[in-house]
Amino acid sequence: QVQLEESGGGLVQTGGSLRLSCAASGGAFGNYAMGWFRQAPGKEREFVAAISWTGGRAIYADSVKGRFTISRDNAENTVYLQMNSLKPDDTALYYCGGTLNRYSNWARAGIYDSWGQGTQVTVSS
Repeated sequence: QVQLEESGGGLVQTGGSLRLSCAASGGAFGNYAMGWFRQAPGKEREFVAAISWTGGRAIYADSVKGRFTISRDNAENTVYLQMNSLKPDDTALYYCGGTLNRYSNWARAGIYDSWGQGTQVTVSS
C-alpha cells in the first residue's frame, strides 16, 4: 500500500495561488488513481479533484473548476494541485488519497485505500 505525504500548504491572500504536492512511497504509484480532498473545521471531507493513473483524465468539484488543476508525475511519484484565484472558502486541511479502484467514482472518499496526513491551506480575506 502506498504511503502519502502532502506539502505546500500555507497562508495566502484572496486571489493568490498555491501548489500542493503529494509524494508517494512504498507502492506502485502508477497503478493508483489519485485524489485531493479537503476538510474545513466542522465540515465533512469534500472532494476537490482526482486524476487517473496515467494522468489522461481528471475530474473536479464544481467549486474549483477553472481555478484548480490536478496533475501527476509518475516518474517522480508525485501528484500536484495547482490552486489559483484562491478564496476564503478554500480554507481547509487538504488531503491526498490513492485508490486502486480504476473504474469507481473517484469523488467518493470511501474508495480510497491510502491517505496522507494533510496540509493546511488558509486564505485570508
